[in-house]
Amino acid sequence: MAELYLIPNGPSPTTAAQVKVTTGTAIKTLLQVKMGASLTKRGKVVEWGISFDGTTAATPIQCELLCTGTVGVAALTAHVAAGIVNLDPNATAPTDDNPFDLSANMTGYTSSSTEGTITVSRMMDVQLIAPTNQYVKQWPLGREPQFHPSEFLRIRVTAAAAVNAYTYVLIEV
Repeated sequence: MAELYLIPNGPSPTTAAQVKVTTGTAIKTLLQVKMGASLTKRGKVVEWGISFDGTTAATPIQCELLCTGTVGVAALTAHVAAGIVNLDPNATAPTDDNPFDLSANMTGYTSSSTEGTITVSRMMDVQLIAPTNQYVKQWPLGREPQFHPSEFLRIRVTAAAAVNAYTYVLIEV
C-alpha cells in the first residue's frame, strides 16, 4: 500500500509556528527531495503549494516545480525524519534512506545561492505568482508526475524583491 508524505520547507513546528524562508532576489531552491537509494519505485507528486507574505502586489515571482536529473543543490539545510510527516498515523515514521535520503545535500530546504550546474531537467509545473498570493496544484488521480530515486525534485523561485515563503510537496511512495 502506498504512503503519503508531507514535506515542508523547514523543520517540523513545535512550540513556534512553521519557519518562513526568504526568497531572496536570485534563483533559489526552497525545497529539494531525493528518494532513498534503496527504493526501486518512483516518487509520485500528488500536490505542491507555495504562499508568500508580501504586503504589496508587485512583479510576480517565478515558481518552478522541476526534476533536475542527477544534479542537486550543494548547500542546503538537511531535513530530518521528524520534519517529514507521514500522513498515515499508523504507518512507520520515515528514517534516513526510507523512503527519503536525509543525508547532507539530498532532501532539505533553504539553499544558499549555489544551485548546481543543471544539464537535464523536467518541468512539472511553472507559475508566476504575486508576492501577496498563494498557489496549490493537485494533479488528477493517475496523472501525477513521477520522479526516479536517482533524480532530485526541486521547488525553486526567482523573485524581483525578497519576500518570505512557505512551500511544501505531498509525495506518494
